[in-house]
Order: sequence, then structure tokens, then C-alpha cells
Amino acid sequence: MQELPLNIPEGSRKEVMTYLEPYMLKEMSEYLKPVEEMWQPADFLPDSSRSTFFEEVRDLQESAKELPYDLVAVLIGDTITEEALPTYESWLTMVEEVDKNEQGGWMKWVRAWTAEENRHGDLLNKYLYLSGRINMREFEMSTQHLIKDGFDIGTGADPYRNFIYTSFQEIATNVSHRRVAGISKKSGDKLLAKMCGVIAADEARHAKAYMSFISKAFEVDPSEVMLAFEDMMRKKIVMPAHFLRQSGEAKGGSFAHFSDAAQRLNVYTAIDYVDILKELIADWKIDQVSGLNEQGEKARDYLMKLPDRLLRLADRIKVPELEYKFKWIYG
Repeated sequence: MQELPLNIPEGSRKEVMTYLEPYMLKEMSEYLKPVEEMWQPADFLPDSSRSTFFEEVRDLQESAKELPYDLVAVLIGDTITEEALPTYESWLTMVEEVDKNEQGGWMKWVRAWTAEENRHGDLLNKYLYLSGRINMREFEMSTQHLIKDGFDIGTGADPYRNFIYTSFQEIATNVSHRRVAGISKKSGDKLLAKMCGVIAADEARHAKAYMSFISKAFEVDPSEVMLAFEDMMRKKIVMPAHFLRQSGEAKGGSFAHFSDAAQRLNVYTAIDYVDILKELIADWKIDQVSGLNEQGEKARDYLMKLPDRLLRLADRIKVPELEYKFKWIYG
């Protein structure tokens, strides 16, 4: 990597992104895998070319019957979130300085990350279709709505805010898929457990990549990165599916019900939100960042106190006990 420049003005995103470009090209292989060495959806799903295909589908459906209703709802919401990948790719290409060089490190990362993530929605979509429990037309309409409705997460084109967001979200998706895997295994669906397990492993790898990008930015522009982190946490990190809706609903009409189901199952809770914040504070060594200006110091103070404040709020949250009946699920 090139020498740390001494003349980058504070708050100059353009110079920082240019500085990090060689790092991207050099370090991408640590966080990505060669295509030929990666799992593909076909590795887990019944093979339609085999004479045993229909028997394998029947076995899949028998296992899927035992999954709790809330878990199926969470799995559908997770799948729709993964299927909205075109939105996320177009969002990342609009980040300042990312699209300036088609063959540069940033664009190569975005394309490679998208290619790996694309497998997640493909796998889960096919599983849901074969399970026989899903109204696929309703599911597909929700996916189309989520892509059409856009992606307003309060980051704008700022690279710091965007990569702080992706750091948080990749950890959150790892938690969600890992918990779904555990509940699926307990419910007797070992295939779904294995699927969600490999997806969770991808998300953990991607989280490490985005966290490393922010770590490098802290080295060069500490005050502005700290202020961006503070701003994102003041706004609150919204989930990628916060506009989730079913047919006939207003934008975001189903997200609260999806979130309630996830909390009832302990798949993703307000406590997890706080734990992720703690993980980022520890990984980025927020308490040790040097060279902060006065605003940066105030931002650090806010961030260091925030987990305790959020824990007190989380203790007061009451989750609805009754299951919500989704149009996505038969029966």
C-alpha cells in the first residue's frame, strides 16, 4: 500500500477514497473467494436431472412443514431483503468516488460483493418455491415493491456513512441467518439450517471487509469518520427492508410485523442492535482513536455512552405476542 499521505485535508473524502483504492485492490482477495471455489445454490437443492428429484422435493416439503409460522415469515422477509440486491448495487455505485474508475478497486469490490451476495437470494427463493408453504405470487410482488420503492437510509453519497452502514448491516444479516439456521435445525430442517449457515458465513466475511475499510479511513481522516459514525447512530441504522410491504399495503406496511416475528423468535432483537454497536466500537478502537478535533471528541463521547442508553431503552420494548397473518404464507 502506498505511504500514508501527510497532506490530505481533514474531511476530504475524495483524497481518502483515492488513497484507499490500492488497499482495495490488494486486500480484496482476503474477503472474497474465487468463483470456482464457492458454494452455489445447486449444491444444496434437489437436482431436477435425477430420477430422485420428486422424492427429494417431498423430503424438503416434509421438513418445511415443521417450521414455526414466525420462522417462515422471517425467512421470507430475509429472502426478499436478499432479492433486493439490484437496489443495493446501484446504491453503492452512487457513493462518492466509487464509480470514477470502472476497473478501480472500489468498482471491482462492488461487483464482486454483488456477485457473492446474489447467490443468497437465488438459494432461498428456490427453497421457498419448493417448500410448498409459500404464496409465491405474493412473495414476488413484495420483492418487486421493495426494489421499486428504493432505499432511503440517510447516507447520501458519503462513503464514510455508507460503509459504516454496510459494516453494521453485514453483521446484522449474519446474526439473523445464523439464528434462523439454529431454529431450523431444532425444527428438523437440516437442509435449511445448512443453507442459512453458509449464507451467514458469507455475511461475516463481508462485514470484516467493510469494517476494515472504515478502520483505514480512521487512520487518515479520524474526526470526519467519527462524526459520520455519530450521525448514523443518532439517525439509527434502519434495516434494508424497512420499506417491506405486501400487496395492497402502503410502503413499509409489513416491516413492523416482520420485525416483531424476528424479535419473538430471538432472531434479531433490540439487544442485538446494541451488541453490534459494541462490536463496531471495539473493532474500530473508538476509545483509542487519536488526532480528533473538538467535534470529533464530542462525537466519540456520545458513541461511548450510547450502548448503555440503548440497553435501557431495549429493556422497555414490548413485543406483540400474537402472530400476524401474512399473505405470503399458506394456511
